[in-house]
Amino acid sequence: MNKPTKWSLPVSALVTIVAAFAIPARAEGPVARVPAVQENSTDPDLKAMFDNARNRGGQIINLVLIRGNAPKLARAASAMAYAIRFDTKTPRPLVELAILRTAQLWEGDYEMNQHRPMMRACGYTPQQIEAVGNWRASTLFNDRQRALLAYVDQAARGDVDDATFAAFEKFFDTQEIVEITITVDTYVGTALFTRALRIKIENDGRLTAIGKC
Repeated sequence: MNKPTKWSLPVSALVTIVAAFAIPARAEGPVARVPAVQENSTDPDLKAMFDNARNRGGQIINLVLIRGNAPKLARAASAMAYAIRFDTKTPRPLVELAILRTAQLWEGDYEMNQHRPMMRACGYTPQQIEAVGNWRASTLFNDRQRALLAYVDQAARGDVDDATFAAFEKFFDTQEIVEITITVDTYVGTALFTRALRIKIENDGRLTAIGKC
């Protein structure tokens, strides 16, 4: 019986094979029309913002790397985004529904990519997420969700008629109405920002902090 022969690869060949199966940490090429800041920046506002994101379980996404060119405004915008996601009286699943619908209305593909996983984490089914774009024809949303979606559809365009507002305020108190309106306002701006600077969607799986619903 022949004994199995031993074999070995040169180190250079082994490195090549491993590299072929490795997932790159970042996509090649620029991620936007302006340069991205470095994650190891010593700027105190950027360092605080990046540390906060990591401490919450998130990764540093392209949006943050581009906003970082204006460190103080970037830190403030990041704080607002976390407050909307984590510090509202409005239940988080409804906040995420408002965010996704706003992003759809303003063709904010970047934010839709980031917030679909949050929708799933908040209990929405793939069928519901798919139906948000044509929610009026869907039976997958309850009356409260439908009142929110009707309000968002108009608020994202800057004018809400009395009938829509009256239906909306049957389900939401004053604080929740203001929180949802701030959410719409914020994510209209985010959609415009990502489109104007052509910020690329992450293709390496990076996500901002999802948090708990």
